[in-house]
Amino acid sequence: MDYKLLINGALVDGAATMPVLNPATEEVLADCPTASEAQLNEAVEAAQAGFQIWKNTPIEERRAKLGEIADIIEANSEDLARILTQEQGKPLEDAMGEIMGASMFFRYFQSLDLPVEVLEDSDTQRVEIHRNPLGVVGAIIPWNFPVILLAFKLPAALLGGNAIIIKPAPTTPLSALHLGRLIADVLPAGVVNVIADNNDLGDKITTHKGISKISFTGSTATGARVMASAASTLKRITLELGGNDAGIIMDDVDVEKVAPQIFDGAFGNNGQICIAMKRVYAHESIYDKLVEQLAKLAEEAIVGNGLEQGTQLGPLQNKMQFDKVKDYIEDGRANGTIVAGGDVPEGKGYFIPPTIVRDIDDDSRLVREEQFGPVLPIIKYDDVDDVIERANDSEYGLGGSVWSSDVDRAYEVAKKVDSGTIWVNKHADLQPHVPFGGIKTSGIGTELGAEGLNEFTQRKVINVAKS
Repeated sequence: MDYKLLINGALVDGAATMPVLNPATEEVLADCPTASEAQLNEAVEAAQAGFQIWKNTPIEERRAKLGEIADIIEANSEDLARILTQEQGKPLEDAMGEIMGASMFFRYFQSLDLPVEVLEDSDTQRVEIHRNPLGVVGAIIPWNFPVILLAFKLPAALLGGNAIIIKPAPTTPLSALHLGRLIADVLPAGVVNVIADNNDLGDKITTHKGISKISFTGSTATGARVMASAASTLKRITLELGGNDAGIIMDDVDVEKVAPQIFDGAFGNNGQICIAMKRVYAHESIYDKLVEQLAKLAEEAIVGNGLEQGTQLGPLQNKMQFDKVKDYIEDGRANGTIVAGGDVPEGKGYFIPPTIVRDIDDDSRLVREEQFGPVLPIIKYDDVDDVIERANDSEYGLGGSVWSSDVDRAYEVAKKVDSGTIWVNKHADLQPHVPFGGIKTSGIGTELGAEGLNEFTQRKVINVAKS
């Protein structure tokens, strides 16, 4: 397939190209166009012009366009899913789930409105709150979920009346570029622009005077740099960053029932999820049995090329992450006991089997840091108040979960865990109508839901005297 940038409604070549690898084979999947700084400036200029049209488009028409994009995504789901599997590595079934999930997110935002809120209507004054668009949004997308995380941003930005410049990750740009091709004619020229880079335009986007907001999903370290550079022009920012989600497994769980759910919460997308369960605290009374069950599931998991039928876990997405995860395995080997996985196979592809580590302390790197891969430490505890304190002893605060046969008991624990989202008897359940965001170094602002939509708007108060 011949990939193009989308700038000002036109599909154009980049100033250069870069190879995109298939992480399952390490072979070149495609030569991807990359934008120059001049092309970025052209995209910003086009977005500013498109914004002047789009902001005055009635919201009913904006909503209809979101539905049209959802239709296009669904009609082209097989092609998009195959591209996604080849560039990202995830199994084809999971890729299809991501594509259809993105369509669902568009349809959810299509259902929303931005009504005028009347704060007061008295004899002396009428006070209204309006929601106006911000302008041009820069959306920076990571490599773990290149399509659905785009759908966290694009429909909300469009419904709010903004124009947008989308920059996918350099290792997974193809699905975003293909989506750009598919929707190139849906909206006025310049309203949506899609550019790719070789990790050289991020700071140009975050400092650009023509961009009013940055919506970034990625690592905490990069998010801090985005925040610092965006400060030069006082941009609005939404940052969804790293996490080190704790799963607290209480003494009354049915281990055989919850073990597969915990495994999925930790190893979905090969653990390359910001809200994956990255450390498990299991009560000493069920610790050995839970470790045994998780190890069994890990040993039975089918790891392979995402295009092959039956594959449950594909490769890590890129060489840098592959090397990082191997290092975390060695930390687990040195500071704990590996009971499943741990041996990286020879040959092509960034494959690492799901790895379970037991008898490891809170102070090890594997527990304290975000491994972002298929390595799960299981830590023992004996006191609920103590485990809450240990779970909260982290710089991160994105997600977490509490597991118990007594929902009310788990709920009381969940209230004491410091995190943006806490699930009870489930994990990593994101729904389009439920607001999502982190605390501490896990982020700033909110995505999804009506609250997430509001972050793509400017509040404007109109205060009218009646006498």
